[in-house]
Amino acid sequence: MTASPSRTPPRLVATDLDGTLLRSDGTVSERTRRALRSVAAAGAEVVFVTARPPRYVDGIAEGAGHEGTAICCNGAIVYDVPGRQFLDARLMPTAVARKAAEALVAVLPGSTLALETGHRLISERDFGKKDFQEVIVETAAELWESDEDIVKLLVHSSRHHADLMMTAAQDAALTGVEVTHSGGSGMLEVSSPGVTKAGTLALWCAARGIGASEVVTFGDMPNDLSTLTWAGAGYAMSNAHPDVLAAAPLRAASNDEDGVARVLEELYGA
Repeated sequence: MTASPSRTPPRLVATDLDGTLLRSDGTVSERTRRALRSVAAAGAEVVFVTARPPRYVDGIAEGAGHEGTAICCNGAIVYDVPGRQFLDARLMPTAVARKAAEALVAVLPGSTLALETGHRLISERDFGKKDFQEVIVETAAELWESDEDIVKLLVHSSRHHADLMMTAAQDAALTGVEVTHSGGSGMLEVSSPGVTKAGTLALWCAARGIGASEVVTFGDMPNDLSTLTWAGAGYAMSNAHPDVLAAAPLRAASNDEDGVARVLEELYGA
């Protein structure tokens, strides 16, 4: 593990969840809970920064003892965890989502679609990922008939790895959207232009007078690259995607080895 270049403990810790703070079984270890408490005891803040929607963050936050803020849906929602309310939402116009969906299905035949509203998922029946708050429609055309807000478009394929899907999206030369992915599960995540984890985190920090140099971040997947390269100290987990390992300046042990906790213990004590 590479030590942080800063001797002053950061004012803010921003961490991804899956593959990063959470172990592979989805749990938060006691060591990690203790390390998060040490951050609070030092007067610093913790922000979860995740692709997950708020409804999936509540249980994780409870297990981690987190009572602060979560940036959800890759930056589309700022969520007050204890109050269980949206503080901000950066929406995706239906016309923009539909144009992107049609372009991606054209280059990824057989893909299925879903719309994340922040409160629930509206998905085609054959969509490859299920949700405990889900509305299923029979055809893609029905997705665009909903009058609910959209924060993220999801495109799933059982035929393609997410990296190959990302290459296809780049070849399609999409404009007016942000496209990323959270792993090899065969799914792309599409947001409005400018909506990224780092973009929303930067705005949140600026409102509190916190500079990038005062932030330490942790992540493992391509959707974390923006935060890892923006912050003063960005740690890629040792289990991270190859692109993340190549781009992030610092390393932490894997999620199953409590990598986040180990770094926080060095920075804040345990």
